[in-house]
Amino acid sequence: MATQYDIHHTTTYRYRTPVRFGLHRVMFRPRDSHDLRVLATDLQISPAAAVRLIQDPHSNSVALVQPEGEATALTIVCAFTVEHVPSPGDLLALAPAAEFLPFAYSLQDRLDLEHYLRPHHEDPDGLLLRWAHQFLLSDAPNSTRETLKRMNAHIHTAFSYQSRDEEGTQTPLQTLAAQGGSCRDYALLMMEAVRRLGIATRFVSGYLYDPALDAAGQQAGDSIVGAGATHAWLQAYLPGAGWVAFDPTNDLMGSGHLLRVGVARDPALATPISGSWFGEPDAYEGMDVAVQVTRRQG
Repeated sequence: MATQYDIHHTTTYRYRTPVRFGLHRVMFRPRDSHDLRVLATDLQISPAAAVRLIQDPHSNSVALVQPEGEATALTIVCAFTVEHVPSPGDLLALAPAAEFLPFAYSLQDRLDLEHYLRPHHEDPDGLLLRWAHQFLLSDAPNSTRETLKRMNAHIHTAFSYQSRDEEGTQTPLQTLAAQGGSCRDYALLMMEAVRRLGIATRFVSGYLYDPALDAAGQQAGDSIVGAGATHAWLQAYLPGAGWVAFDPTNDLMGSGHLLRVGVARDPALATPISGSWFGEPDAYEGMDVAVQVTRRQG
């Protein structure tokens, strides 16, 4: 059943003295597909800015923003209305040959998935590989879906979540050592571990709908971790089902309340905002981010 959501995302960078701004790359617009349709968009920049819209190599929608003049604050306000049809990842049938690990992708799929199959982070002592193998059963066939669900649930329950606003992502080995991290760190850890099991994965940035934070929501309960800001999860490519979402921060499988914005082979390529400024070295004071996702009634 399709549900419509209004998304309002405000980011403000604050400076002690007026500064000039370089080009900013903004990736906020939800990604259209059969399960997610963008009905309306609005982008407001203060100070005034020249804006160009492009698609990156992953077909993500990116706004190239060039603020004009000097200011003590840069505010970027994005508003969207989307229609979402959630995909139940645990119900989508896999191709018979992919139901159990290990499996092999077809030659054509492997050519397209090469960058998502190859690990991007070093594991010189095999620590991450051994960590990934603990989710494989030694006394029974390993269901592909169930193996991924075990890993997803383990990160959710055994690791300590840490909200972090600053840019950057921990390496998988850093997350293992700390036994905790942000949603970006969790997503990258699981991506790299699953790649070592022979499964293609990609990083996803976007928004998370939480009924507990929405006055229009009809559900009650504890707040979902990661709501109220941009969120990150991963998708695994499972033949027969396609790209299936896993959110280890909340132990979710399938798109559910996850509203996709950008996808990439590595988190560094799906940063919501990146850019530069020029001024006094100590001018930067901080950043404020507010995200509100509400469900439309009717």
